[in-house]
Amino acid sequence: MKKIVLAIALICPALMAHATTAQQSKMTTCNKDATGKKGDERKAFMKECLSAKPVAEEKTLTTQQDKMKTCNADAKGMKGDERKKFMSGCLKK
Repeated sequence: MKKIVLAIALICPALMAHATTAQQSKMTTCNKDATGKKGDERKAFMKECLSAKPVAEEKTLTTQQDKMKTCNADAKGMKGDERKKFMSGCLKK
């Protein structure tokens, strides 16, 4: 039990430091981009910039997901064992 508590105590600060660093990085980038803006214009820009999700966080399909999507489209109309057999072969390619 003591080991679990110790592990949690060590992991939590590390995770929080990472989250803080990402937010600080975003703040730095937004501040650079806001150069020359003042007052309400700067406030609105910073709000939009800080609430925007980074491009890296946008969901993209993995190769396996792409394959699944293609195989599902190709298996249209198939049912039961025929579909299972087709999907198995298609996904292994």
